[in-house]
Amino acid sequence: MKNFSELTEQELLALAIALEEEDSRTYSDLATTMRETYPGTARMFAAMADEENSHRHRLLDLYREKFGDHIPLIRRQDVKGFLARKSMWLLRPLGLDKVRAQAELMEAESKRFYQRAARHSTDAAIRQLLGDLAAEEHRHEARAEQLGSQYVPAEIEKEEGQAERRLFLLQIVQPGLAGLMDGSVSTLAPLFAAALATQRSWPTFLVGLAAAIGAGISMAFAEALSDNGSLTGRGSPWLRGLVCGAMTALGGLGHTLPFLVPSFAVAITIASAVVIVELAVIAWIRKHYMETPLLSAAVQVMGGGLLVFAAGVAIGSG
Repeated sequence: MKNFSELTEQELLALAIALEEEDSRTYSDLATTMRETYPGTARMFAAMADEENSHRHRLLDLYREKFGDHIPLIRRQDVKGFLARKSMWLLRPLGLDKVRAQAELMEAESKRFYQRAARHSTDAAIRQLLGDLAAEEHRHEARAEQLGSQYVPAEIEKEEGQAERRLFLLQIVQPGLAGLMDGSVSTLAPLFAAALATQRSWPTFLVGLAAAIGAGISMAFAEALSDNGSLTGRGSPWLRGLVCGAMTALGGLGHTLPFLVPSFAVAITIASAVVIVELAVIAWIRKHYMETPLLSAAVQVMGGGLLVFAAGVAIGSG
């Protein structure tokens, strides 16, 4: 992946063209999907798709004028900082809440991209167009926010700027949650292998502590090196790495701390109960924050966690 600050103006325009094409197709998909149940919402998304397509044409005209007909293939996944998006057909069935959240995130991300790109550009014509598109994306964001007051029950009222906060939550909070889930599952095997091999609380605690801290350090570096925050405004990569690493270590310590109890039988009983609670909480987190159906999340988390747990038991017993 390439840092945003390393992109040339030609690459910036090529990326903007690809983003507008993707957004236009996404809004067109939303309009088609919502047409029967929410015709007013569908008309709004159809109009937004047309506007995104007009943005693409304006970008194409300026690109041809500046750089010719060949447009290099630059996609969002080639540049650090963009959110990974699911296709609309993976998000179905689509309710108004999910549609509004998706539209707000798209527009908040697009607005941030154009604002950053305009500041990065030194060509007057390119800078002007990117600045104009940032303003138009801001109007789209406001339109997506209005969707809540027009078509959603009154209890789902929002303040201006909610989209930016949701973008922050997805990019900051979710890495912390991912660290928590990774730490909870990855440390099960070494901990319970050590428990059954030694039949003693203190050595088992030391193994669990080492596994939790080691996993935390590994995840901290992985998160810190994944994105420098130059485009998304996610903040310091080292701060995000610290949060992710701390949550990973915390996930491993949950079922390690019971082994501070001197009685091994009591300690392993408590630790086993803690594991069940942790896996249930992780399944709920996946459902609540990552839009995974609860049954699917439970099967994935409980199944994977129990397999890791069983591997630790088998190794320790051997």
